[in-house]
Amino acid sequence: MNENDGSKRSVATIIDGKAFAANLRGEIARKVEWLKQNHSLIPGLAVVLVGEDPASQVYVRSKGKQTVEAGMNSYEHKLSAETSQADLLKLIDDLNNDPDVHGILVQLPLPKHIDEPMIINSVAAEKDVDGFHLSNVGKLATGAEGIVPCTPLGSLMMLKDHLGELSGKKAIVVGRSNIVGKPMALLLLRESCTVTIAHSRTQDLPGECREADILVAAVGRPEMIKGDWIKPGATVIDVGINRIETEDGGNRLVGDVEFESAAEVAGAITPVPGGVGPMTIACLLHNTLQQACRLNDIAIPD
Repeated sequence: MNENDGSKRSVATIIDGKAFAANLRGEIARKVEWLKQNHSLIPGLAVVLVGEDPASQVYVRSKGKQTVEAGMNSYEHKLSAETSQADLLKLIDDLNNDPDVHGILVQLPLPKHIDEPMIINSVAAEKDVDGFHLSNVGKLATGAEGIVPCTPLGSLMMLKDHLGELSGKKAIVVGRSNIVGKPMALLLLRESCTVTIAHSRTQDLPGECREADILVAAVGRPEMIKGDWIKPGATVIDVGINRIETEDGGNRLVGDVEFESAAEVAGAITPVPGGVGPMTIACLLHNTLQQACRLNDIAIPD
């Protein structure tokens, strides 16, 4: 238990995504080394960045660094914001046909003149390590084996590590995006949870949240979910990353959950930063390794 002030205590267990991700990356590096030693195979991840969005640039650099640290090959393609859709499609086609590339990630958002869904679905489904291709979305929805989006996958890994068996638990996912909300709900359903998908227009959203043993917040609104919305002892996964101004004119990162009040009630909670965020890149590496094995019909021993 962590002391806050003289009158309140934070009773929630803090789920350390940074440490969990570091352990996962270590396991991935071990398996990559086994692939090199036994099959002379090095998994390769290609990341395509169009334009100069500062946040995207930081993210791409971090992906490249962690890819190399895991022993994989990193292929970065940085294109100007004026790159035509035809030229981007040509690059993706080349990467689809490159046997050294096992995963392809096109950094979003793309410039407005480019058709984002077309680009997402131009990536070969078996190299779509983001899990956004319609084929992989369909496989997740129908329970088939495919590539799972990184942020929901990382969230599920932490839930299963903390709770063990999820079967029968009531879960609510606040947010219905294609990237997090919908796939997260499908993953929880696959684990035999009873799943509610809620959003900003849900009637009595606080009441719906109070029923849940597992609450996943992915609505994109800073500190929207308050502590008195949380069922006592529930496990809270906060996917939100929001930058807000501070009183001194600076800024800080907060999640979609009001952390201090939620930590008084929840059984466990992920912090922001340091919770779900680090797991996203670790799961990207996990997906790339997985596809390198699948594409080469290799099974790595445990």
